[in-house]
Amino acid sequence: MPLLEVRGVTKAFGKLMALSGVDLTVGETEFHGLIGPNGSGKSTLLKCVAGAGLPSEGTIRFAGRDITAASPSERARAGISIKFQITSVLPALTVYDNVLLALQAQDSTASLIFSRTRGALDGRVMHVLEQFHLIQRCTERAAALSHGHQQWLGIAMALACEPRLLLLDEPTAGMSFEERRVTGELLMALKDRCSLVIVEHDLDFIRAICDRLTVLDQGNVVDCGTVNHIQSSAKVREVYLTRV
Repeated sequence: MPLLEVRGVTKAFGKLMALSGVDLTVGETEFHGLIGPNGSGKSTLLKCVAGAGLPSEGTIRFAGRDITAASPSERARAGISIKFQITSVLPALTVYDNVLLALQAQDSTASLIFSRTRGALDGRVMHVLEQFHLIQRCTERAAALSHGHQQWLGIAMALACEPRLLLLDEPTAGMSFEERRVTGELLMALKDRCSLVIVEHDLDFIRAICDRLTVLDQGNVVDCGTVNHIQSSAKVREVYLTRV
């Protein structure tokens, strides 16, 4: 059974049709890339899956459960986590406390009031920071991090609760070549832990890490398949020659 099934999803903003009957299937531990020209609906599709925007039509199923109308918090509890293109780190807090806060979001109010969770979560926080090369900077304020390191911190926060599905919207935007290379290594290390749906304009980056790709254009699926299939697709070549 697929982990994520998107069927016939349409999203309209007034007269603007951002998505038109989009289908998407993602398997367990599959890395799936969404590519296409600007304005093709990639980020809108991610938001529909995460619950940041509800589809006008269609259904979304996660782990066999219909989550089409579920709230973002319900989806998060089910195992979906998203990192948007704009970083969500809190610059005034330390690197450590940003990850701690992401973990504490799952805890009850009573546990937080009586400070029962900080000590219990310390090991998990430090483990996540070590994975993302941030442990040496854990006591620094997030504002002191470079853009690339802030992006890594945002991904670390999204992964802290160990989701089954991670959604990333242009995680390498603004990064140097070396930072993009390291980001690819960091994500590949997650391959046996969760599935990934990623929106990315760096085609070399996304081809290197993804098992399958879906190409969108003007809210429609142009083609879907393995990286080799997409690279040889005449329909995809036409889109990138005429629309990019």
